[in-house]
Amino acid sequence: MSFIEVKDLRREFRVFKHREGVWGAFRDLFQRNYRILPAVDGISFSFEKGEFVGYIGPNGAGKSTTIKMMTGILVPTSGEIVANGFRPYADRARYTKSIGVVFGQRTQLWWDIAVVESFKLLRRIYDVPEKDYRERLGFFSELLGLDEFLHSPVRKLSLGQRMRCEVAAALLHNPPIVFLDEPTIGLDLVAKDRIRGFLKDINRTFKTTILLTTHDLSDIEELCRRVIIIDKGKLLYDGTLDELRLRLGRRHMISVHLEDRAHRERFEHALDAENGITWDNLDDLTFRIRYNRERASSADIIRRIIHEVPVRDIFVEAEPIEDIIKTIYGQGKV
Repeated sequence: MSFIEVKDLRREFRVFKHREGVWGAFRDLFQRNYRILPAVDGISFSFEKGEFVGYIGPNGAGKSTTIKMMTGILVPTSGEIVANGFRPYADRARYTKSIGVVFGQRTQLWWDIAVVESFKLLRRIYDVPEKDYRERLGFFSELLGLDEFLHSPVRKLSLGQRMRCEVAAALLHNPPIVFLDEPTIGLDLVAKDRIRGFLKDINRTFKTTILLTTHDLSDIEELCRRVIIIDKGKLLYDGTLDELRLRLGRRHMISVHLEDRAHRERFEHALDAENGITWDNLDDLTFRIRYNRERASSADIIRRIIHEVPVRDIFVEAEPIEDIIKTIYGQGKV
């Protein structure tokens, strides 16, 4: 059996359906209508120990509901979860001591006391030996740069500082499984880079199994080799990012920087719009060409451009992962 097994997982919510108008509101007082909303609709996947997996989907896709079931907060309507030998909703007291959780908009730190005092309280809650606690805190402080605000109240921290503390707090007891729900939401590039680097080190050093949900696809590209895509409660894709690009990343881009703006007409003449080639002007000398690699090859396009006009610089780019994901959401399949 895999380290984490999720089989045919379903979660339905009974939602009150309001009637319209004053008379409808009056009737609702005595007779209510409900509808069943499937938030997660029969998904299955498994993780091996030490995997770092991205779990993505649009708003309302069922990501947070899945994580709440995997952490034991919600009980599934049907299906099964086994994580590290536990059934989260049945063995919750023991299971929660073996996981770490970060919800981007919620805090597990005490608002009015110093960060280090919150860490000490968490050490006692999770029964972490003093020696292990000090070693991990020193390691985390070095990687995340916590020393400068360890003795400041949480309410005085910036969002970036607080999220670094939240991530450290979730990992102080060295859990084998960590769930991260939007851990970099609202952060600047420097704070994001700090947290990403820290998570990479933790995953590599301790073989921690990490499930990451985020709307920032640069997080996924930076951290995860494998990605699971969900929409409307259903699983759309489970595999590597590289495989996803091969299957759906058919459009590539070539950026071209000309020697002289006088060559613009000759440059456009060299391109074959009939083969689905389009281009945008980034400035007078720089163009971005988009093309379908099934209809035109980069080598042929570059050869025609270089033969026609002097070029200062030219390079090929793959289709951005954001565009590939949008295609999947639009098609509803891979």
